[in-house]
Amino acid sequence: MSLLQNLPVPLQTVLLLLASNVFMTFAWYGHLKNLATAPWYTAALVSWGIALFEYLLQVPANRIGYTQFSLAQLKILQEVITLGVFVPFAVFYMGQPLKWDYLWAGLCLVGAVYFIFRS
Repeated sequence: MSLLQNLPVPLQTVLLLLASNVFMTFAWYGHLKNLATAPWYTAALVSWGIALFEYLLQVPANRIGYTQFSLAQLKILQEVITLGVFVPFAVFYMGQPLKWDYLWAGLCLVGAVYFIFRS
């Protein structure tokens, strides 16, 4: 984390949330590909193990971010990052087709960002 301390708080927050979302996405959906034939409880235990790393990044991200962002701003930022991580994961890792719906969802989030971050 010491590398991040020299960066502006918004950038620290975004980078930590970005990294945490990679872990979160794998924890939530990676088992659908990698553990498809395993019992659900095996997938749950593996997902919990991955989610630990997500929380080790997400908690500091929110604590750092809350010094400059409101709670609502942090939540919308999280949602934008989640979609930004999910789409490449779905397309490149899970082999899902790229859909126009991802663009429309992204545009809705742009609206959410506007309303939450406007003065």
